[in-house]
Amino acid sequence: MNYIYEFLTTQGIASTTLYLCMAAFTGVMIGKLSARGIKLGVAGVLFTGIFIAHFGAPVDTHTLHFMRDFGLVLFVYSIGLSMGPRFFSSFKKDGLLLNLFASGIVVGGFGIACLIHYLTGVSPAVAVGILCGAVTNTPSLGAAQQILAEQGAEAAVVSETGMAYAIAYPCGILGIILTMLLVRVLFRINVNAEVKAYTDSLGSSETKLQTVKITVANPGLFGKTVDYAKRIMDKELAISRIIRNGEIMVATDKEIIRQGDVICGVSAQDKIEHLEFLMGKVELVESMGDVPGPLGMINILLTNQKLAGKTIEQIGIYRRYPANVTRIFRSGMKILPTLGTTLELGDTVRVVGKKEILNDVKKELGDSVNELAKPNIISIFLGIFAGIILGSIPIFIPGLPAPAKLGLAGGPLLIAILLGYKGRIGKLSFYMTPGANLFMREMGIILFLSCVGLLSGEKFIETLGSGGWQWVLYGVAITLVPILITAVIARMRKVNYLKICGCISGAMTDPPALEFANSIAPVQAQATAYATVYPFTMFLRVLLAQIFVLMTL
Repeated sequence: MNYIYEFLTTQGIASTTLYLCMAAFTGVMIGKLSARGIKLGVAGVLFTGIFIAHFGAPVDTHTLHFMRDFGLVLFVYSIGLSMGPRFFSSFKKDGLLLNLFASGIVVGGFGIACLIHYLTGVSPAVAVGILCGAVTNTPSLGAAQQILAEQGAEAAVVSETGMAYAIAYPCGILGIILTMLLVRVLFRINVNAEVKAYTDSLGSSETKLQTVKITVANPGLFGKTVDYAKRIMDKELAISRIIRNGEIMVATDKEIIRQGDVICGVSAQDKIEHLEFLMGKVELVESMGDVPGPLGMINILLTNQKLAGKTIEQIGIYRRYPANVTRIFRSGMKILPTLGTTLELGDTVRVVGKKEILNDVKKELGDSVNELAKPNIISIFLGIFAGIILGSIPIFIPGLPAPAKLGLAGGPLLIAILLGYKGRIGKLSFYMTPGANLFMREMGIILFLSCVGLLSGEKFIETLGSGGWQWVLYGVAITLVPILITAVIARMRKVNYLKICGCISGAMTDPPALEFANSIAPVQAQATAYATVYPFTMFLRVLLAQIFVLMTL
């Protein structure tokens, strides 16, 4: 018994790891508890860490500092990889407007935090902690703590940032939800009407893939091969089969197109008008369903390492089999296949062809979940390596007393976004399975928040009772004012209410708020808006947290 008591009360790496695990598993369980549909989520880990530290758990600060920073790197890198494919496309169409609204929320909170610092005399460390907690953004906290340490701040000062973050964090979650409710009441919003408006807008505002049947009427195509048609309409149509005199046949490259042939395939909505001009009458088909006759359709998971990184033309499925690739599914996106489209590991490829050869195509492409289960360790550490180097490069910004850095939060995040967007460099693929990405993200954020709680909890209650309660009020101002003003302006501009809810949740990078927003209506408007603004918002918050510290020190 004496040994156990001595182990639990002596500062060391083993005991520190023990308390870290205790904060992690108890915090995760607490985070799953729901009160009126609201959950703390992973933030429960932060508060259990504070609770354990408050009762005097002896922890080795050097160990916690390392685990905190390592967890932060894992977290932001996994986020960057997952949002990379959508990062640049998020600025298209109404995504640009939503990102402008989100940027206004970010800059507004930054400005209020500056005013609080200069008007009240709150220290930069506390002010930036309140800012990060009020907007529920963990990577910005990590970036702020790192820049504070680099500027020579003492460990006690850095821990104050974590305390301020923890005090303001609940206000951030509740403030977003309160804003959604206030806007709904203020504008007397009918949720069912918003759902209908969003659903009706999908056909006109979002480019999506559409199954089509084209009755060939252009004399210039009569007598030409399917290969010829594929090449002149490569970026507009993926041909799957031909219907001739009621008979269904595979659209092989050597097949001759005749007058009256009906060519079936997949196109994008914004290409339909041009297809009619090039080929003939286009009929939109709701769903292909099962392909009738001798043909079949199959979705195949690309797991063959040798084929990853090659184009559809290089792989040549359509040349060696009576079959065609008609769609590609990647990271939640639907891609119209062209001859130059590169297939990546983990893509789901839709193939239409003769039923007897579909299994052969399946074997060639892989379709083995076990292959994807193997972690891509080399690319992960290579990406993190490059991110840390990028994060250490000084960025000289006029007016700042010291150069800013992307740091351990911004550097890996930016590299991961670029790698996620690019997909590969040469033969090296940066694909990560959704399961592996989620595990890495959860592990990273849990390590980070556990360490922040253990490092900040010793004086948490004391701080809260001796003036720290004012930090709550400051946090409320940083949370409510920007998102309420932005939400009102967005609604006055006739932005769909459900999109507004998703936008402000994404601007605050807050999953619990998104869960509440999703509960309002069973459509994808909220999640889509959240994903649209999340990448740019995350990057902006990490950068502004560092700028705040450098401006106010």
